[in-house]
Amino acid sequence: MKTLGLIGAGNMGSAMLGGIVKAGLVKPENITVADLYQPSLDRVKAELGVNVTTDSAEVVKNCDAFIIALKPNVVELALSPLAELVREDQLVMSIAAGKQIAQLEAIVGADKKVIRIMPNTPALVSECMAGICANKNVTKEELEEVKTIFESFGEAEIVTEKLMDAVTGVSGSGPAYVFLFIEAMADAAVLEGMPRPQAYKFAAQTVLGSAKMVLETGKHPGELKDMVCSPAGTTIEAVKVLEDLGLRSAVINAIHECTEKSKELSK
Repeated sequence: MKTLGLIGAGNMGSAMLGGIVKAGLVKPENITVADLYQPSLDRVKAELGVNVTTDSAEVVKNCDAFIIALKPNVVELALSPLAELVREDQLVMSIAAGKQIAQLEAIVGADKKVIRIMPNTPALVSECMAGICANKNVTKEELEEVKTIFESFGEAEIVTEKLMDAVTGVSGSGPAYVFLFIEAMADAAVLEGMPRPQAYKFAAQTVLGSAKMVLETGKHPGELKDMVCSPAGTTIEAVKVLEDLGLRSAVINAIHECTEKSKELSK
């Protein structure tokens, strides 16, 4: 695509734009960003050199594709007045949690090219994980092009729409679980006498390195866990406590409830 638009210039939208511009996928002068909050527009213009406007219609009129980077509860309100401007050859992408393709088609038309995406906040540091699905009007080549865009600031996988609620549960909301875990680890280190800034660094780097081992070695997480647990050692004592207190069940139940909430948003 030669031109790209963004409706919504919040943290997620700005993070995505930064990755796209940095990767050189679309030139800044060919990107138009719309938002009603002028300070956000001033920031993305200064940082990325993109075109900005408070009129979302300008985005739809001037771009080959555009991303709706808004909260689910305002998508219909923002998109409905623009529906007549959407062209059949234009890619309409949404990152709104729980908003199904059928709901977006009901606004812009079932004959339009609609793509649903669930990224996450690590896009801010170019480590996004995004799930992508599309309606029947989107070609395989177009879907791969969108995947390439989201891979410019992390990783992306094409999934069926029925898995998008699970994507929300495990990766869309997942950073919050990880932050909670890091905070708990750091609190424990502080309890043992470590200064808090140092505790956060030890905990966060440990999580980062462990995740990298899963991705780069291809080994099962259980196998990697066993590598750390020496017989009658310190680590297995800690693992026993986590098992006794139901860490696995708590995580599974939390993601299940998050996924169910995502399903409710689509009703």
